Amino acid sequence: MEIAVFGDGGWGTTIAILLFRKGYDVTLWGAFPEYVDVLRKKGLNPKFLPGIEIPRGIRLISDAREISKNAMSVIAVPSQYLRSTLGRIKPAVGREVVSLTKGIENETLLRPSEVISEVLGPKMLAVLSGPTISFEVARNSPTTVVAASADNEFARKIQDIFITEEFRVYVSADMTGVELGGALKNVIAVASGISDGMGFGVNTKAAILTRGLVEIIRLGTKLGAEKDTFFGLSGLGDLATTCMSQHSRNRWLGAEIAKGKNLKDILASTDMTIEGVTTAKSAYDLSKKLGVEMPITQKIYEVLYGGTEPKKAVRELMTRSLKAEVI
Repeated sequence: MEIAVFGDGGWGTTIAILLFRKGYDVTLWGAFPEYVDVLRKKGLNPKFLPGIEIPRGIRLISDAREISKNAMSVIAVPSQYLRSTLGRIKPAVGREVVSLTKGIENETLLRPSEVISEVLGPKMLAVLSGPTISFEVARNSPTTVVAASADNEFARKIQDIFITEEFRVYVSADMTGVELGGALKNVIAVASGISDGMGFGVNTKAAILTRGLVEIIRLGTKLGAEKDTFFGLSGLGDLATTCMSQHSRNRWLGAEIAKGKNLKDILASTDMTIEGVTTAKSAYDLSKKLGVEMPITQKIYEVLYGGTEPKKAVRELMTRSLKAEVI
C-alpha cells in the first residue's frame, strides 16, 4: 500500500517513519525544496525531530506531482497554512484522506476536516488525534490515539493501518469532538505554561486542567460534539500531555510569556508552529459568536493579543463572581 504524508514537521515525519516501519510504501512531502534537501542529505529532520533517523526507504520530495494518485493521503500541515497548502497539493491528494492537523482556522472558524472537505470536495475522510509527543512516538514509547470518521468502516481501516505494538489506535464516530479536543487543549496548555513561568504549583496546574476541560466541553458540545469524547484520548488525554510535558511547545510559550517576553520575539525564536496562539483567537471568537462562557480562554486571548499582564489575568480569574461547580 502506498501512503503519502504531506508535511515534514515533527509529527508528519514521525508518522511517516511509523508507517514505513510497518512495511508501507511511504512518501514524505515537504513544502520547501531546500529543507527537503537537508532531510535527504542528513537522513534526519534537524529542526523538527532531532536525533531520529529517517529510514532511507522513505521517499523525500517537494514536488507533489511525483505522488501516485493511488496513495492514501495523510495531512500533517499546521492549521493556518492548511487551506493554502491544500490548494497547492490538491491534484496529488488521493481518494482516502487522514488529517493529523490540530487547530481551528482563524478566518472561517472551521475545523481542519471542514477545510479539507471545502477545498478538496468529497473524500473518504478520517482524523487521527490524541496525546502524542512526536519524539516519544518515534522512540516507540507506548502511545494511544483515536481515529474518528463518519464512516465506521473507514475508521476501522485507519485503525488497522496505523496500529502497532507501541501505537494503539481506538475508533470513534465523533470527528467534531476529536478535532476540537486536539485543538482547544493547546490554548489551555498556554495557560498551564504561564502558571509554570509564574512559579505556581500543582494546585494551580490541576485547576487549569480541570476548569480548562470544562471550557472545552462547553464549546465542543455547543458545536455538536459528544460530551464523552472530551473525557477520552483526544480530550483529557491530550490536554494532560500538552499541559504537563516539558516538550510541549504551547506550555513552553506560556512559560516564556510569564517571564515577560514579547510574543513576537518568542515566535521568531523558534521554527516550530505553536498552534495555541492562533487557536486562542479562533476559540475566543467562537465563544463570543456562540455565547459560550470560557474565562480561561478569554484571558489567554487577552494576554496574547491584548497585552494583558499575566498577573492581572490570574487575579481576574480568581476573583470572578461565585458560582457552583458545573461540568
